[in-house]
Amino acid sequence: MNVKNKRYQYPSLALLICLAVISAKAQQAKYPPLSEYMMSQADEVALAKSAAPQSVSEHATIRVFTASGYQTVHEGDNGFVCMVMRGFTGAPTLTPIQLRGLVYDAKTRAPICFNPQAAKTVLPHYELRTKLGIEGKTPDQMAEAIQAAYAKGEIPKREAVSFAYMWSADQVLGQVGHWHPHMMVFVPYYKNAMLGDNAAGSPLPVVFEDVGTPFAVAAIPVDDNLAIKARP
Repeated sequence: MNVKNKRYQYPSLALLICLAVISAKAQQAKYPPLSEYMMSQADEVALAKSAAPQSVSEHATIRVFTASGYQTVHEGDNGFVCMVMRGFTGAPTLTPIQLRGLVYDAKTRAPICFNPQAAKTVLPHYELRTKLGIEGKTPDQMAEAIQAAYAKGEIPKREAVSFAYMWSADQVLGQVGHWHPHMMVFVPYYKNAMLGDNAAGSPLPVVFEDVGTPFAVAAIPVDDNLAIKARP
């Protein structure tokens, strides 16, 4: 892996936090017009499919973003669900607090393909986040609503580890832009020490989001050569 490649440099957590704060301040903690989050359906389908290897994405359910949330445009047969997350879809619910400002970033395009377990237990959480973002909720309001929904059983309990591909070469992750292809691992209640206390932004597995909560997320970077270009 060529970690010197500028396109795929590993950013430090401090840089991520700095960029998130700048992004939030630049937009004065206000949501841009919803039109800025939109893209053509054909382009969105192609981008969603680029999240995972063709053997997975060609048989996956594809969902696209609309003014009322995500809608299915292709029903798959392998249990995977691919879509393109927006800023309010994938930003942390609780921590790091500074990164929650990504909800206001209309440029984020984060292709992701959930495995069958994650499609059942994680996707409803992300869809609720999206609904709250469309409604203009602040990060604090989102966190409160999501925790309440989880406590009431309105979104599924996370009791097992599940996975998602994020291998797109065309992903735009907030101000960081393109990053390494990686696996997202949904690890309820994990703390980074459980993976060896690896440094955030390193090429090693790290629990980086909502640490120690049911919504904890780890990332495992993979070889840059596995990055997938969106195909029309």
